[in-house]
Amino acid sequence: MKKIGIGLIGCGTVGSGLIRNLPKADALIGQRLGVQLEIKSIAVRDPAKSRDPLPTKPIQDWKKLIADPAVQIVVELVGGLDEAFQIAEATLHAKKPLVTANKALLAERGQELIPLAQKSGVPIYFEASVAGGIPVLKALREGLVANQLLGLHGIINGTSNYILSRMAEAGSDFATALQQAKDLGYAEADDRLDVDGVDAAHKAAILCFLAYGFLPKFSEIPIEGIRKIQSQDVGFASQLGYAIKLLAMIRPVGTDQIEVRVAPTLLPLRHPMASVHGAFNAVGLIGNLSGPVQFTGRGAGPDATSSALLADLAEAVKNLRDHSPGPALPKPSAKMKLIDRNASVGRFYVRIEVEDRPGVLAQVAGIFGTEKIGISSVLQPEGRGAGSVPLVFLLESAPASSLQRAVDLISKLPNTRAPATILRVEDLT
Repeated sequence: MKKIGIGLIGCGTVGSGLIRNLPKADALIGQRLGVQLEIKSIAVRDPAKSRDPLPTKPIQDWKKLIADPAVQIVVELVGGLDEAFQIAEATLHAKKPLVTANKALLAERGQELIPLAQKSGVPIYFEASVAGGIPVLKALREGLVANQLLGLHGIINGTSNYILSRMAEAGSDFATALQQAKDLGYAEADDRLDVDGVDAAHKAAILCFLAYGFLPKFSEIPIEGIRKIQSQDVGFASQLGYAIKLLAMIRPVGTDQIEVRVAPTLLPLRHPMASVHGAFNAVGLIGNLSGPVQFTGRGAGPDATSSALLADLAEAVKNLRDHSPGPALPKPSAKMKLIDRNASVGRFYVRIEVEDRPGVLAQVAGIFGTEKIGISSVLQPEGRGAGSVPLVFLLESAPASSLQRAVDLISKLPNTRAPATILRVEDLT
């Protein structure tokens, strides 16, 4: 049986998981494709570091790995941007297929990397970069290729979803739920990528590219994390019939604009995505032919990521076996652009802390009316003895710019006690 040599650069949690799961998966790949995978070289930053047994002695110089004629496919798992880009660039120049789980590399350096891959005629496989073991990228490239996509949405960061789930189910505050996520290994010591929405935005950019052939400039994507979410917001959302999720939204606006954003969002409790709990991920989309489709599964962890990496490796060896060029990356669209964030239109949840006095509700409602923003629901809990009370509004669809003007006016009222908390609301079909 023909063997294909693999070079692995990076051997942390994900790389170790790939090595651990490769033998069993390789037997299946051999049965199904008639080709076997064999790790020929491993490059790590510190070869002397104590590790579980490896299939080959590690080296430090990844350039030697790429140049090794026994290595036919390179797997990049170092993470980060600069060194990862150098590895990807060298791999493509060497005319060797690249497999990567690095969503930051694709989202932030894709403007350089994708043209290089297209020019060199070498495929990049990156199923593991979005939603772990959920094969959503392959579904976009293949299963839904005949569909015009009317929009995508997803819970694509398991750490944030775990935190929000704990806040909803156990009544935990944000700090407690975050610490539980760290204790369980769902959150890193430096939690900013997950909690502040950056990780989800990386994945949203990749989904946008595959769905619409447009890779947005990462710095222009509106990103909000979940640090501002309080347990009272989770409770009020539930009373209104909603759950709060960190949601990535990608949808076309007209013929030449795309809205891409990541923000904590109220979803109707009746919607299937509202019941995605813990560290699980979900991606939903609407095709003009397929209608609504949702994928749910484990979005992180060494086993789930290994599943995606091994699927990419299987596809790569099949294409090498068949002398096929591999999957073509979408040709970037020159006419598409991101919608201005102030031009975004949607529904909103607004919580305002005000002095507990008669007439305040009417004042606030009047300002929303002046900006032509309708009110769907209002919650006005009884005073808590501290002289202030939350007013909670569920608003009808309005431009984000109109909402901001209204909130600015409300903040200047003498009875307003704190800045407004504003969350998106999506009534997904």
